[in-house]
Amino acid sequence: MATTQKTVGPKKSQGFQGVRSAFWIIAVCLVIAFTLFYTWFGHASHFQGGDSNGSPADVWGTIFKGGFIVPVIHALLLTVLAMSIERILAMKTAFGTGSLPKFVVNIKEALNANDFAKARQLCDKQRGSVANVVYASLDAYKNMESGANAALKKSQKVSKIQLAHEEATQLEMPTLTMNLPIIATIVTLGTLTGLLGTVTGMIKSFSALSAGGGADSAALSAGISEALINTAFGILTSWCAVVSYNYFTNKVDKLTYALDEVGYSIAQTYEANHVEEA
Repeated sequence: MATTQKTVGPKKSQGFQGVRSAFWIIAVCLVIAFTLFYTWFGHASHFQGGDSNGSPADVWGTIFKGGFIVPVIHALLLTVLAMSIERILAMKTAFGTGSLPKFVVNIKEALNANDFAKARQLCDKQRGSVANVVYASLDAYKNMESGANAALKKSQKVSKIQLAHEEATQLEMPTLTMNLPIIATIVTLGTLTGLLGTVTGMIKSFSALSAGGGADSAALSAGISEALINTAFGILTSWCAVVSYNYFTNKVDKLTYALDEVGYSIAQTYEANHVEEA
């Protein structure tokens, strides 16, 4: 009686897989930013005479004078930092437990030696996204050697192996690129929000100038201070977002290159080890 052999699929990555509901990260950052703004930055101890309407006594009071746009930019900055930590943990899981370049070299050596048992052992040891994709490609390689696919031409079998590799890669990509669009958005949003705060500060300054008289010098100073503080915070937020986005994009590119390299090696190994039947 014939028995059906069940193919073992790639193991799931163990560890942190990323935060899928980024809305909650943004919401928490907003709450933290506004709480700090009104409880710490706006505390009476940071102003001369203990009055928040007076002149600031330190840098915290100066930041508070930046106006209501400051906590918004602060929330964006906290979001970038939180997303960066989230991406670091997710990338660590995706890259696996060992060195990715060494893993790729070891897999290629095992394939060149036709030692697929060793290749599977390397995947079990490495884990992560690359190991999952390689595992799926090895399963496709094994299936092409089964009797069910004997009628297929060699070129069709190679194509199926490549297709299995691409499908496995597409399943892993959402985990790798998750939340990166949010960081990319903050690159522009930080600068624009800072510019908004700058404009509101300048409006106050020009209003003080139009009123005339020495009594409005405090209002003029407050408007200029608000404009500069928002400009500085906006630039800082965009700077952090650009660095974070480019860093993680480069990480994803390296991992994608490793996936393509191993997938090509598996397909070429099958093509080299099998002769087209007449």
